[in-house]
Amino acid sequence: MNNLTASEVAGFGVGALLLCATISAPKIDSFISASQRSSLGMCKRCGGLRMIACSGCKGTGLVKEGGALSFNFIDDMYESLGGDSKVKTIRCSKCQARGRFCCPDCSKVQSI
Repeated sequence: MNNLTASEVAGFGVGALLLCATISAPKIDSFISASQRSSLGMCKRCGGLRMIACSGCKGTGLVKEGGALSFNFIDDMYESLGGDSKVKTIRCSKCQARGRFCCPDCSKVQSI
């Protein structure tokens, strides 16, 4: 990295800033949505639906056979465009292929 120009250094800075923003976006979004739900008197976690999506299968009930880290860009793009996936899917063992759980915050039985 000899002889870096000011525009290259600025490019590295902008790239680092965009990477940080991309990584932190889901956490910021969940914080804002939880505060909006609580101000409206809804459950912070589910928004009054009494169900939350499974984190393992993202609510579909199916996971790819290779696990969460199996990623094939061509097959994923083909599948998102409506084609049949060549990747084998199996039932999610975390939610028993239902894709959702009862919300632990608002589905509790009220004790009298």
